[in-house]
Amino acid sequence: MTSGMIETQLLTADKAGIAQAAKLLRTGALVSFPTETVYGLGANARNDTAVARIFDAKGRPHFNPLIVHLPSVAAAHDIALFDDLADRLATAFWPGPLTLVLPLKPNTGLSPLVSAGFDTIALRVPEHALAQQVLAAAGVPVAAPSANPSGRISPTKAGHVMDGLSGRIEAVLDGGPCGVGVESTIVGFANGQAVLLRPGGLPVEALEACLGTPLTVHASEDIVAPGQLASHYAPDAPVRLNAETLRDGERLLGFGPVQADLNLSPSGDLVEAAANLFHHLHALDAGGDAPIAVSPIPNHGLGRAINDRLRRAAAPRG
Repeated sequence: MTSGMIETQLLTADKAGIAQAAKLLRTGALVSFPTETVYGLGANARNDTAVARIFDAKGRPHFNPLIVHLPSVAAAHDIALFDDLADRLATAFWPGPLTLVLPLKPNTGLSPLVSAGFDTIALRVPEHALAQQVLAAAGVPVAAPSANPSGRISPTKAGHVMDGLSGRIEAVLDGGPCGVGVESTIVGFANGQAVLLRPGGLPVEALEACLGTPLTVHASEDIVAPGQLASHYAPDAPVRLNAETLRDGERLLGFGPVQADLNLSPSGDLVEAAANLFHHLHALDAGGDAPIAVSPIPNHGLGRAINDRLRRAAAPRG
């Protein structure tokens, strides 16, 4: 564990920055890097101390498992057992904003902290070109939750990471804003069926079209995958959802043709809204502690992921 503050480097997205990020990851340091969804906080998944430092830096509960990021499907097969359903989804959607929770192979060398004691492992092959380069250069599986203090708004820009974690991690690789803007969709498997564990950047409809069957939805309150805490992604200000009108003192996070302090998408485009969600929440969070009201968001396509994040942002905080 580290003690006290450390100097956080801001690395540029060039050959030297990628090489430095990869070296730091290999040697047990914490490095934030962009993916197509949000910025991740990476550590060598085979280094117990490095993985423990993720939980320490974020203030993340140790029962909350981590996603391991890999450069290829082949690398994922070295770590987990794939059945036909998992292979079908990996072939269709990797690289991309999909995480699969699969049985962990023995003797992979992964820190047990990564899986939080489960016999499954959450894996993703990100699509972002910079993430791909860093992962390939690092040559180790990289555990990487979102690069923000636990429970707070996820980061979609390097500046968000620096605001939340500067002094607690070694480096941030600045790759500009993230394109998708919400975390990956997480799918597990039970009784020969695919199970939706968390909606995210890959719409459920695309998964169901690939499988030819509806996804089962995980209904238990038990934590079996990342991103399932009831209160999560939260600004300091209280959040009220499905607001058709404003109450006194509230600020409006709008959607569609409404007058708002900030609007996720004036045209009602869910892709634009997802990309703007955490960026706008960060901006409102920095703008004061007045309550935030949020316009209704359609609950289809990426709207499912947006509404999932907003429900967790609005949940009572322990």
